[in-house]
Amino acid sequence: MKKPMKIMLIVTLSLLGLVFGIKGFKTLMVKKYMAAAREGAVVTVSAEKLTYQNWQPQLHVSGSLRAVQGVNVTTEVAGLVREINFVSGNQVNQGEVLVELNTDADLSLLNSLEALAELAEINHLRDKEQYVVKAVSKSVVDASLADFKSKEAQVSQQNNIIAKKIVRAPFSGKLGISAINEGQYLNPGDVIVTLQSLDPIYVDFFVPQQALEDLKLGQTIALTTDSYPDKKYPGKITAIDPKIDPKTRNLHVQATLDNAHDELLPGMFVSLDILTADPKPYLTLPQTAISFNTYGEVVYLLTQMNEEGKDPVLTANQIFVTTGDRRGDQVAILEGVKEGDLIVTSGQLKLKNGSRVAMNNETRPTNNPFPKPIDE
Repeated sequence: MKKPMKIMLIVTLSLLGLVFGIKGFKTLMVKKYMAAAREGAVVTVSAEKLTYQNWQPQLHVSGSLRAVQGVNVTTEVAGLVREINFVSGNQVNQGEVLVELNTDADLSLLNSLEALAELAEINHLRDKEQYVVKAVSKSVVDASLADFKSKEAQVSQQNNIIAKKIVRAPFSGKLGISAINEGQYLNPGDVIVTLQSLDPIYVDFFVPQQALEDLKLGQTIALTTDSYPDKKYPGKITAIDPKIDPKTRNLHVQATLDNAHDELLPGMFVSLDILTADPKPYLTLPQTAISFNTYGEVVYLLTQMNEEGKDPVLTANQIFVTTGDRRGDQVAILEGVKEGDLIVTSGQLKLKNGSRVAMNNETRPTNNPFPKPIDE
């Protein structure tokens, strides 16, 4: 019995050894195959050469348009609207009559005051003649003179009241929509119509205090608005507030623009690019070319590898870079690479150091410093 048991154990162990041996051999062959496959695998990526582009150093801010002169036209005195002499939306010149209020009662009072002033003048002249012949005292002459001047002042005051009932344009500009009707009674301060001087026009904006050294009077700006998305309006900085807002730590700046066609209106929200220096050349890449790890920002540099007896291939290697400003889809590269280097712009997730790659730029990331939203 002992000898057959030994034979059975030997056979069983031999079979198990054979099974595990075959499995280990298969695992080893699979690993070798996968390693060979990885070594020879070619990853498809998009890439482009580094080139210099001239970037205009600038600040990008938002602002609001304001008229150089803009008021709500009103009246200083109360009265009934007799005649409206303007058309809503028209251009008017300085001094042009806009509204006339009823002055009938004021003219009647003026006539009465003029008559009293005329009588006071006659009395004064008579007293002067009598004073010459010593018929009246000097105090009588002085009193009649004072009465005459008082009556003249009342006449002048009444003339001013009548003049104020003729409302004129305080400056040349464009009228808004009328807020009154003929026959309406106006109180002092009631709005008649808005008047705006549109050419030139101001733009007010705020910049952080860190940008103070980049600003100076006469600096050029470029203004855009979504009302005319394809247009840029040039202007110049004309005033810088001498005080920083202690709440926001921002600086109030004013620029002036020509507006000959009245396309820009007070109250518009606008975007501004402030040109702070002369254009500078920068090496630029699409922002998608930059990868991040715990040690910093990296790009994949493609180099050509030549092996004896084989066709030349491209290999990818990580390079640490220092990036600068970003503009639209682009980023400036300050250190780490040079002009002419071939850099991967998409497909980095499939790469590691030494990966073999093939370029396919049919679908590559956008590389526009001034991209625009696309309406679908």
